[in-house]
Amino acid sequence: MKTDSINTEINLLTSSTQLPLYGKRIVVTAPRNYASRLGEQIIQKGGIPVFLSTIETCYLSNYTELDFALSKIDKFNWIVFTSRNGIIAFFERMHDLGIPTSLLKNCQLCALGKDSESLLSFCDRVDLIPTESSPAGIVSEFAKIPHIYEQTVLIPAPKVVGIPEPNVIPNLVTDLHKLGMKVTRVPTYITRCLDKNIYAVELNLIRQRMIDIIAFSSTAEVESFLQMVDSPSDYEHCIIACFGPYTAANARKLGVNVSILSNDYSSFAGFAEAIAEFLTLTSKSKRSLT
Repeated sequence: MKTDSINTEINLLTSSTQLPLYGKRIVVTAPRNYASRLGEQIIQKGGIPVFLSTIETCYLSNYTELDFALSKIDKFNWIVFTSRNGIIAFFERMHDLGIPTSLLKNCQLCALGKDSESLLSFCDRVDLIPTESSPAGIVSEFAKIPHIYEQTVLIPAPKVVGIPEPNVIPNLVTDLHKLGMKVTRVPTYITRCLDKNIYAVELNLIRQRMIDIIAFSSTAEVESFLQMVDSPSDYEHCIIACFGPYTAANARKLGVNVSILSNDYSSFAGFAEAIAEFLTLTSKSKRSLT
């Protein structure tokens, strides 16, 4: 914690012209609760975040499936959380129904990367944090566990509205089935696209070539963004950055040219660092040619 504080003070006292993202306008498409965290990392490196949350996450209107799963929560061997939003919505619903976290004593809990901090805040334990912060990392860790066959696993997942569902959760369910696990996927919150009309100013900045980089942190953000623009010519001059290989792979399938891929996708600090490293290398390359 002390080191983080020192790094923050150094960045604030360093001339912004010396920072790697100085003067770069970077569109952040993540939902509000994530956008502020990524925006802070961009600012730390001298960049100018432009917030264009293409999706939002919100509470369910119908809790029937989730409530049924919670009514037998002590019967699951594992609960696998794939997002911070899933953790928050899951435990808030437990609280609303008066279900004590002590009922989770028979379950082992899995979370990705820094999401584990949120899980710890709700129930004071995390049993598995995959080395690779991804659904594939979850599957890889489960494959190492003896007698995983026929163990039961609950996956609190988003209900996707307004855009095609990304393949991330369906692929996870399929892969866990292949391990012989009994998988229950339950909608826990909603992910939906936002109305492009609220972003007339931001979208015009992109079309007018005033934006340097567009940073996507999930496939759903890419899907929704593509519904907001008229054609690839609106954004093809921008450098595209993706938070992790799965978002990048799906973006490319959707026809988006990805230039920056964050290999450290356990935190937004790694994402901002990948963007900074790319621009630094690009700048050095240009200088060497002159």
